[in-house]
Amino acid sequence: MLSVSVGPLAVPVAPLLVLSSAWVAASLAGRLAPQDWRVKAESSLWNALWLGLLAARVGYVLQYTSAYAATPWALIDLRDGGWSFMTGLLASSLWLLWQARRWPMVRRPAGQAALAGLALWSAGSVAVWLVDQGDARPSLSAVVLADLQSGQTRSLPDVLAGKPTVVNLWATWCGPCRSEMPDLAAAQRQTPDIQFVFVNQGESAQVIQAYLQRSGLNLGNVWIDASRALGPAVGSKGVPTTLFFDARGQRVDAHFGVINAAALQARLRNLRSPK
Repeated sequence: MLSVSVGPLAVPVAPLLVLSSAWVAASLAGRLAPQDWRVKAESSLWNALWLGLLAARVGYVLQYTSAYAATPWALIDLRDGGWSFMTGLLASSLWLLWQARRWPMVRRPAGQAALAGLALWSAGSVAVWLVDQGDARPSLSAVVLADLQSGQTRSLPDVLAGKPTVVNLWATWCGPCRSEMPDLAAAQRQTPDIQFVFVNQGESAQVIQAYLQRSGLNLGNVWIDASRALGPAVGSKGVPTTLFFDARGQRVDAHFGVINAAALQARLRNLRSPK
């Protein structure tokens, strides 16, 4: 599950799960701590979260220095989903250990609350995974796409054709889609070893052609998902959504929201060298 609907908006699941778990942990720390130490206990948990997020971001950027060096502004573009989980967890743990040593009165409540928050995050992550593995969604083989140029219809697995592939779900009315499209188009030209598939969500061929001509984008491999079935099949409630498939047709990564050039290059590197 990549995103959920909150009113008219589609919200990414991962940060929502992290923030809700942190809020529960901080609130619990405040309740467990002695009266005079409640504010300190809560702030210890929140500071652990912010420090962990900072460390996770720095750790990820350092791992893909060459990709981010080309576009330094992308360092602060947190929408790209570039985080190093283990680096963040280590930084948060060290912070809490230091706080426990410095303030013994918050040691137990902060420690118990942190474990509770981590357990809640883990349970939520497992629940999301179970939903992804369930049978409630249509299978990818049931998603039928139509080629923009020829009108030929094929299932998504047939379109993947046994190649490492990036699949982008987009629409012409979507501002974030339009902002990321030049980077995706450039990557399609520059990385012929990886297939790019642009799947428009529910618009007519005329609307798509007019947009591509007006924007000057020279995209190849554009398909139309007339029934907008691919989003529900991959657990995404909105666009843009970018999916990464290996040569076996297995989804190995996914991103909901705008993806910048640096994060895209980092994911393409992983796609070329699957673990």
